[in-house]
Amino acid sequence: MIATIIQRAVMQGTPLLFGSTGEILTEKSGHLNLGIPGIMYVGAISGVAGAFLYEQSVPSADMLNPFLVVFIPLLCCLAGAALMGLLYCFLTVTLRANQNVTGLALTTFGIGIGNFFGGSLIKLVDSDVPSISLSTTSVIFKTQLPFADKLGWFGDVFFSYGFLVYVAIVVALVSSYILNRTRTGLHLRAVGESPETADAAGINVTKYKYLTTCIGSAVAGLGGLYYVMDYANGVWSNNGFGDRGWLSIALVIFSVWRPSVSILGSILFGFLYVIPTYIPNITVSVKKLFEMLPYLVTIIVLVITSIRDKKENQPPASLGLAYFREER
Repeated sequence: MIATIIQRAVMQGTPLLFGSTGEILTEKSGHLNLGIPGIMYVGAISGVAGAFLYEQSVPSADMLNPFLVVFIPLLCCLAGAALMGLLYCFLTVTLRANQNVTGLALTTFGIGIGNFFGGSLIKLVDSDVPSISLSTTSVIFKTQLPFADKLGWFGDVFFSYGFLVYVAIVVALVSSYILNRTRTGLHLRAVGESPETADAAGINVTKYKYLTTCIGSAVAGLGGLYYVMDYANGVWSNNGFGDRGWLSIALVIFSVWRPSVSILGSILFGFLYVIPTYIPNITVSVKKLFEMLPYLVTIIVLVITSIRDKKENQPPASLGLAYFREER
């Protein structure tokens, strides 16, 4: 039972880990991107569209190339999510639009794009239910490590996941290393703390803002792809993603802008999300209370970090503020 709960918590938390890691990278450049829910949605539908078109182009499932089954959805997902990040940058960096308004607009736009193309694909398959099933692609995305079944509960807890779970952990650890141990990370943090100072030191502020936001958006988009292809068994349905995008943003605050801490935080959030299903005779109101707990925990962490006022636990100083070089 415990191994199953942990396994489900990890699977539930993986989209949040992708989303929070991508948002941390973006916020370290000084950009508060509230468009993450929409970006994850676009990443998901882009991957679904790529997988759907490839499956439809092959006469039978036996003729599908396993490499292309994985590569095409991944490439489409990364491209779609990165384009959303590029749009956000164009509006907020080049045109200097308000970051909060732009992010919220991007969320609405992304969900609309996902529902539009998702509905179009559903009509193409003429399904009796409003969903698309990409079972063949999902099986490959969900493939476990071959020795997982031989290790008992240890294998269930640590090795029984699809490859994207391990990708999410590696991306978070690599991001943490880059931010804290490399010159590139130092420059990025400088841009987020004081773009005026970074610009005076010869750092290309615009380049760092564009690159990190686009890369962060691409990473967040993988969370949407994972949810559909792995967690939801390859089934796409409009408005089926829930509030996972907003939970990813909450996880950024919970992890105090540290990708490595997001790994444990995502599992905790996933645990709070799935534990109601294991409580017998739970009422709907109590279940809703459990769904509120991640946000409550985030508020508590935010209050504690604000009271302690430690520099390393605070957001970048220029977060949400537009940079005007002429005013430097």
